[in-house]
Amino acid sequence: MTTSTGKLNQDALEQIATAARILNKGGVVAFPTETVYGLGADVTNEAAIRKIYEIKRRPENHPLIVHIGDMTQLEYWAQEIPQSALKLAEYFWPGPLTLILKRSKHVPNSVTGGQDTVGIRIPAHPVALALLDAIGPEKALAAPSANLYGRISPTSAAHVQTVLNKKVDMILDGGTCEIGLESTILGFERENVSMLRPGGIPVTAIELVINKPVQLKKNQSSEIRVSGSLPSHYAPATPLKLYPADKIFQEAQRLSKQDVRLVIITWSGIDLSSFDSSNVRHVRMPQDPINYGKHLYAKLHQYDDKTFDYILMESPPELPDWLAINDRLQRASYTQT
Repeated sequence: MTTSTGKLNQDALEQIATAARILNKGGVVAFPTETVYGLGADVTNEAAIRKIYEIKRRPENHPLIVHIGDMTQLEYWAQEIPQSALKLAEYFWPGPLTLILKRSKHVPNSVTGGQDTVGIRIPAHPVALALLDAIGPEKALAAPSANLYGRISPTSAAHVQTVLNKKVDMILDGGTCEIGLESTILGFERENVSMLRPGGIPVTAIELVINKPVQLKKNQSSEIRVSGSLPSHYAPATPLKLYPADKIFQEAQRLSKQDVRLVIITWSGIDLSSFDSSNVRHVRMPQDPINYGKHLYAKLHQYDDKTFDYILMESPPELPDWLAINDRLQRASYTQT
């Protein structure tokens, strides 16, 4: 949808204009962001918001993130904004950062799950920004990820098409998402900042901007409900098991003896050539967190089919820059005990 200079071409602009008309009439449109594809509806249209919950099979008390197109719109959708939140927004927006703020009167209960707070961000994708501009200055898009609730987020239009197909009114194809993981979500208590969901911006980068530590909270222990906060989330239909390098070899050995069909996904370079067979597929991931995160969901989509019985994944490093990846894989592999 873009030219070699990164500008939107005429075909893209026409598709965006069509999508804006659909949204302004109460429709639902899947669109690209730099994180994952979102399922967007007009924040002010209650019927359209209900469609999002129905399409995703999402609990209605689980809040949606509001996407705006410009910093000047922030005070229309939120109020009593802390200075630390403004500072972070000015530094990271457009970008993969969601701020949980006190909502204004313009945000309906259906978007916030009945809470008095709202999650807001400005996406860093030319198609998303053009779409937000096209729907009008006093509108915004409520947009969770364009997938079924609790399943793998989509990072391409093809992922959306495969899962949601004709359930949405339109899918805008903006290519593969640059980051591939959802946004970082931050909460504020006075000037204290807490991370409610790790994401596309690492905690170290946030701390550099505000010049103080960020409190790391487990979402399920927070009083604020936010997207992606349940113990089981981002999960493939194929059971996913997470093991450190020494244990993944042992588990692969045990399962391969049972004629089980396996996908083994590693990053550290361990040698699994002894498991080469028609029933075992070995996939190597990048060793840096940025590229690993960009390709994670695409790999899970690729191997989440009836061809395999289990996905075995090597645990990522327990380091700050890997926090979001560890969070997603812990939730994707969660089993009720």
